[in-house]
Amino acid sequence: MDEKKDMKKHLEEQFKDMKDYISRNIKDLELEKEFDKQAKEINEYLDSSKKKLKAMTDKTPATPVTMPLIGDNAPSFTAETTAGEINFPKDYKGKWVILFSHPADFTPVCTTEFMTFASMQDEFKELNAELLGLSIDSVYAHIAWLRTIKEKIEYKGMKDVEVTFPVIADLKMEVAKKFGMVQPNASDTQAVRAVFMIDPKAKIRAILYYPLSNGRNMDEIKRLLLAMQKSDAENIATPANWQLGDDVIIPPPGSCGTAKERMESEEEGKYCLDWFMCFKKQS
Repeated sequence: MDEKKDMKKHLEEQFKDMKDYISRNIKDLELEKEFDKQAKEINEYLDSSKKKLKAMTDKTPATPVTMPLIGDNAPSFTAETTAGEINFPKDYKGKWVILFSHPADFTPVCTTEFMTFASMQDEFKELNAELLGLSIDSVYAHIAWLRTIKEKIEYKGMKDVEVTFPVIADLKMEVAKKFGMVQPNASDTQAVRAVFMIDPKAKIRAILYYPLSNGRNMDEIKRLLLAMQKSDAENIATPANWQLGDDVIIPPPGSCGTAKERMESEEEGKYCLDWFMCFKKQS
């Protein structure tokens, strides 16, 4: 009788152990299923998000920066400035224009540039060139900044400097975008330091770009203006580092016969280093 009881007890214990084992496996299986379910939901969410993002990107491609090139007509515009409304190029017919942008008012690099440009304004006027500034600021900010320059700033011997050339207020970036002055990788809220040199026929003749951190060389801008004016007037080219009074380059010959004649001729004031490289003395 005792033996039967012991066997029964042993079987009950085995049954209980087996039941516990099966229960644990069922729970583990349920957890695994739940995990798989959650993992699937997460993956589906990520896939859905990727598709939505791709769709948004496809619908709104990045707007490329466009700008006029050398030889193009300068974009026309009407704008408010510190000297009133201007209509470009109509108001500048027959004149060279130095259109330059700066990042912001009340910034040190821009202040040195404006003071230097203002001190050279008469020199540019003598060359039939007008200065025209621009930044993404209001007319009131421009006026306050220019007053501060005149009343408080002294730099390299320049003081009481009055900026009288117009400065465009371009809060909506309309003019800056026409000329490619806003370059997002540099700043999407400020214009870079651009210079567009525009001739009396409103053609873009030269383009200079500087980073936000470095000021421009106004003497180089004047030198380039002089060089282009001389090239137009005399059908010549200017060599590296040319300054007014330096010898100039005669355009290279277009044929073998012309090249031979050039080398054999003894035109006064002309000298050649080779058939393709001839100069004209200036003094």
